[in-house]
Amino acid sequence: MKVQAIIPSAGTGTRLKASKHKPFVEINGVPLIAYTLIAFEESNLVNSVIVVAHKDAIKDIEDIVADQKFKKVAQVVEGGATRCESVFCGLAQVEKETDVVVVHDGARALVTPEIIDGAVSLCESQGSVVVAVPVKSTIKQVDQKQLTITKTLDRASLWEIQTPQVFKRDVLIKAHEQSVEATPTDDAMLVEMMGETVKIFQGDYRNIKVTTQEDLIVAKAFLDAR
Repeated sequence: MKVQAIIPSAGTGTRLKASKHKPFVEINGVPLIAYTLIAFEESNLVNSVIVVAHKDAIKDIEDIVADQKFKKVAQVVEGGATRCESVFCGLAQVEKETDVVVVHDGARALVTPEIIDGAVSLCESQGSVVVAVPVKSTIKQVDQKQLTITKTLDRASLWEIQTPQVFKRDVLIKAHEQSVEATPTDDAMLVEMMGETVKIFQGDYRNIKVTTQEDLIVAKAFLDAR
């Protein structure tokens, strides 16, 4: 089984309010994208990685790959205007003989090789897979205009979706080719729209996506505790 990973990292980090693009924001002197790539480098099941970057960041990511001697990074390619477009740019570079594609947010720097390999193994036997964790908090549906609660949702059936998300190559390509009018927040949404079943692989609450300054503080605490 051949497995390739696509790591969309084309975001500029507007909400992070940093002086540099998000992949290069450092924790303990190490860029976020490097932490992410280390996990994929140590994966037993991922064969190669395609990083999708902002056009102005490609050279800098290539420099990080060279400095860190990452062997699995096959390409760094230019992304699109949205996350969905960036993943599709990565898909265009996936080799035809690849069986399984892993999609992982570059800003989820605390992912582990164990989570990656667990999700890939489940995809091999069960099909489409997303990493997720059960919701801890009470979640309420709200009227956006009136800001009033319309419904309290059953927490027992709610999961917070993370990445990696893992799919058979042909399934993911078909999902993206049919996404012309969709505005997905993740790749699983596109696969769901085709009527495909998506399985859950329970992940880790520490596998956060760094989006704000507060997330940086939390990520540093988790990394320091490793």
